[in-house]
Amino acid sequence: MSGRLESKVLVVTGGTQGMGLAFAQRAATEGARVIIGARDKDRGEEVAAQIRNAGGSALFVPTDVTVEEDVARLVDAAVTEYGRLDGAFNNAGGGPMASVRETDSDNWHRSLALNLTSVFYGLKYELPAIIASGGGAIVNNASVSGVKGDGTQAAYNASKHGVIGLTRSAALDVARSGVRVNALVTGLIDTPLWQGVVSQAPEVAERYLSAQPTGRAGTSDEVAALTAFLLSDEATFISGASIAIDGALTA
Repeated sequence: MSGRLESKVLVVTGGTQGMGLAFAQRAATEGARVIIGARDKDRGEEVAAQIRNAGGSALFVPTDVTVEEDVARLVDAAVTEYGRLDGAFNNAGGGPMASVRETDSDNWHRSLALNLTSVFYGLKYELPAIIASGGGAIVNNASVSGVKGDGTQAAYNASKHGVIGLTRSAALDVARSGVRVNALVTGLIDTPLWQGVVSQAPEVAERYLSAQPTGRAGTSDEVAALTAFLLSDEATFISGASIAIDGALTA
């Protein structure tokens, strides 16, 4: 297997389902060595084994991205196993849907920890490792919610807006260090999280789907393709950008 990510060592968080899984599989197919971080150990080991059985290279490291020591261990595992780190997809995220008035303090802090602080932890440890390895790239998964806003997702909106700002700050910080940092502004993507909304709140799902200019949700494979490009050497003059993949929702 070979491709534009051939021989790159890449960390992906939330890599056992949805967009993270699709990227891990694609990157491995393109020849990358993938280190997957997620909480579900059984599922993580299964995904890594599936990638290896298909001829790819994958390592699973149990990781709670809201715990700084776990993220540090994930990055260290990549460097220890492969001798370097070339890039990362900080993808893990999620959280409850609630307005400002409905959001309690616990849910607020939980959402910020999962969606924003996790990205900070990732950048804190990934950037030095990538710089020491001679350069590379990072992609952070933000959301169209961080741009458009949504009255029913206060904490999620705030945290994803923060990811966009943090991405810009990191990109400027390392602009002369050979590392690029970009964010994906993902729209409605057909993931297990979305399928949960479809099954549990079909009226909410219909509201979101009816707002899509294209009339459909995007796919995890489409997000994986863009992520692979941004982490490749074909995107060397793209940094600090927040790139929409949302079917023209924010156009």
